[in-house]
Amino acid sequence: MRNIWAKFAQINCVGFVLLIIKRSCSLNVKHMKEMVLNTVVKVCSYDELQPADREIVDAARAATANSYAVYSNFNVGAAVRLADGTVVAGTNQENAAYPSGLCAERTTLFWANSQYPTQAVEVLAIAARTAQGELEKPIPPCGACRQVILETEKRFNKAMRIILYGAKECYVIEDGMKALLPLSFDAGFLE
Repeated sequence: MRNIWAKFAQINCVGFVLLIIKRSCSLNVKHMKEMVLNTVVKVCSYDELQPADREIVDAARAATANSYAVYSNFNVGAAVRLADGTVVAGTNQENAAYPSGLCAERTTLFWANSQYPTQAVEVLAIAARTAQGELEKPIPPCGACRQVILETEKRFNKAMRIILYGAKECYVIEDGMKALLPLSFDAGFLE
């Protein structure tokens, strides 16, 4: 009987704490401001892309064939066009120790930045396929890749256009990584 009362007391105590927290939170809500973040993503078919954009997308699509994705069979290719017109492509590189692999976007950007350190990235295209073929919908970059893309933009003080390829539709982001990572961490926080 004593154990039942002890459990009842715990439940009541927890319920009381939750009630206090809920009431204190609801009191502060009316004083909060809202921030609205807008992202514009253009949706189109591959055929609707401009010829220069189709060229960079094709480089990303072709790169998927060189992907080392023996564990996931998820082949990703990325390609960038630099300010001088140079096109650089890269792929995801997997490893049995999963954290040791690297995404296509970072492979491409790190290579481009190391080999062409004075050339800003104008456009980044990303494509993916599995054993069944190209994905119908575009894949977005992961969080780590978004941070590297943002840092590359900051490095050159220039937003890049981002094209995400899918066999049925493509997404075009004109405003750079800020559109996909609006509340981002950058060097300004380290000052």
